[in-house]
Amino acid sequence: MSKQYILVVDDEPDIRELIRDILIDEGFEVSVADCANKANEARRARRPDLVLLDIWMPDLDGISLLKQWSDEGELSFPVIMISGHGNIETAVEATRLGAYDFLEKPLSMAKLLLTVQRALDSAKLRRENISLRRQAELVVEPTGRSETLRELREQAKRIAKTDARVLITGEAGTGKEIFARYIHQHSSRSDNPFIDVGVTSIANENAAVELFGSEEGDQIYYGLLEQANGGTLLLTEIAEMDFSMQAKLVGAIESQSLLRVGGSAPVRFDVRIVAANLGDLGETVAKHQFREDLYYQLNVLPLHIPPLREHPEDVPELLDYYVEHFVASEGLPYRGFTTAAQNRLRNYGWPGNVRELKNLVQRLLILGGKGDIELQEVDQALGAANTINNTASPVDFNLPLREARERFEKAYLEHQLELTDGNVGKVAQRTGMERTHLYRKMRALGINIKRDVTNDE
Repeated sequence: MSKQYILVVDDEPDIRELIRDILIDEGFEVSVADCANKANEARRARRPDLVLLDIWMPDLDGISLLKQWSDEGELSFPVIMISGHGNIETAVEATRLGAYDFLEKPLSMAKLLLTVQRALDSAKLRRENISLRRQAELVVEPTGRSETLRELREQAKRIAKTDARVLITGEAGTGKEIFARYIHQHSSRSDNPFIDVGVTSIANENAAVELFGSEEGDQIYYGLLEQANGGTLLLTEIAEMDFSMQAKLVGAIESQSLLRVGGSAPVRFDVRIVAANLGDLGETVAKHQFREDLYYQLNVLPLHIPPLREHPEDVPELLDYYVEHFVASEGLPYRGFTTAAQNRLRNYGWPGNVRELKNLVQRLLILGGKGDIELQEVDQALGAANTINNTASPVDFNLPLREARERFEKAYLEHQLELTDGNVGKVAQRTGMERTHLYRKMRALGINIKRDVTNDE
């Protein structure tokens, strides 16, 4: 795993080398530069976790260099300015341009180290806060006391002890992202970034830039692989990745280096890649819809998350968890489930898996009355959910886009199957979908396909 990497930019060799030696003794990896030009070269070669930047340099002053970096967009790393001839106006300008702090020479090494650590901690907190709302909705530990969940947690912990790539599969809503975070939290990379991205959320024309970054002159955009350096990158819906991007990712994994769009020199990276997919990626490979070499690179450690209907004994604990969750996070009134209500939900099929259970709990707490949740209220809620899933409004418009899309696709395709008496060939014609892609989509969405070859033809 990578150490945190600091770039020291100062034209005074004695100060530059002293800072470097002290930071190395503190366990950091350090590069040095004596001018703005060399600082840009170092920044191009590798994204720093922090920069110590002197103001007075021979080619370009530190304030101008900081402005150049901030003009690219929000700074992707904290910058601490250092100067022996600074003033209030200079410090204010540096702060306005995004500098974390301003230190005056002669430097107190104790204060320098404290400021460096605070800046790194602040950057980590900022990264976490970017996705705070989403993370707040996630279970810190996969919930359930069943043998199935116990074995899955143990398997995830064993996986976490290695740096090998992981392929997580399972139906929509089973908790693939939760397990990816659980692996990251139990790994040696837990103090470093966890970044997740849905492959389908990246437009094909921008995918290379988003994943690998870009360069144009001295302007640099660090892609997801560099943003996650030292940590974990989760790529969901991996089967939807464009073939040209698959080829680039194969090369990056093999060489552990990437070439930014517009760049001329490869950049090393150290990232654990976790991929997630709704269906069996091996079947997608067999149909030549996904690169075989990339599949084997990603599928070093497979982890399959079963649907909730296969471990219904976990339903009561999940209900309790999400009641507590919404009471704490949204201030909703506490309501328990009666034994009859719990039994009804244990025997429900949960086509939307844990995600559907969570949404059901939220709906009951918001729209329900006082006291415990009774069987009749649960039946009404499930009936309303089934009505939503089988009529003109198959989704809850308050859902995240990805979940709303999955629900709509499932309801839409089930409706088409009903209209054609289960004839997948006719559904393919009606929907304008290629048949093998249609089969893959239905399996991924958990649609039971009773294939009749005669009718299909």
